[in-house]
Amino acid sequence: MSRRSIALSVAALAAAAALALSGCASGTDATGSDPAAGGDADGFLTAGKLTIGTGEPAYFPWVIDDDPESGEGFEAAVAYAVADELGFAHDDVVWVRTTFDQAIAPGPKDFDFNLQQFSITPERQEAVDFSSPYYETTQVVITVESSPAASATSIADLKPLLIGAQTGTTSFDAIEDIIAPDQGAQVFNTNDDAKLALQSGQVDAIVVDLPTAFYLTGVELDGGKIVGQLAGTEGADQFGLVLAKDSPLTDRVTKAVDALRDDGTLAELADKWLGGDDTAPVLK
Repeated sequence: MSRRSIALSVAALAAAAALALSGCASGTDATGSDPAAGGDADGFLTAGKLTIGTGEPAYFPWVIDDDPESGEGFEAAVAYAVADELGFAHDDVVWVRTTFDQAIAPGPKDFDFNLQQFSITPERQEAVDFSSPYYETTQVVITVESSPAASATSIADLKPLLIGAQTGTTSFDAIEDIIAPDQGAQVFNTNDDAKLALQSGQVDAIVVDLPTAFYLTGVELDGGKIVGQLAGTEGADQFGLVLAKDSPLTDRVTKAVDALRDDGTLAELADKWLGGDDTAPVLK
């Protein structure tokens, strides 16, 4: 080989090496993962681990005792079921905590997916990806222990009572269409107004969606109690797992959720943690 050929070969090798180094310096592989941060070729935040985000704190019955690692509570159980569908063992799941707003804000995420009762909306879909729904909310009657509604076990028991909801909502429609109380639905401008009326005894019960029901009875109302769910009100809101916008995992996570829905796992978990007789029975 001539000296000129040798020189050209050395130059070509140098150029190839520089290009390779440039690729490494970018910090990402072809999938957009960052090897320096532990990401793997499949798009997970950390190779061999599934990183799941939830709230700080995470409330009953979505997570029991603010301990998602236990798998106890509806969303904790769903998270581990999805992990299993994706091929991860229980010990390979890593939990992180975020606020609600942090999780749905635009930009990079420190989780593979996050779940804390995120309703799927077009506005939020502009900033993040969602899986297919893992839960659809229902409308729920709530009261306080001192109210005559506290002993109600059927729609007939509710008809003589004063029952209210925020005007213009699915909750208000459910009162009129399903309960049809003798004195009509009591109208309030906001859920806060309805809650205060319940607490002060101006109404016997109010109707809200299930997540609000759990929050109000568990946190804000003194002696709060869930009377039961109203049959036929499913689907008012749909909860999805949140992923980073254009995440390479969105399709895989959605397929996992779909599989859990199709084989009945999601329904079983919802019945266990959200629909049991001691949590939110269906009123008939």
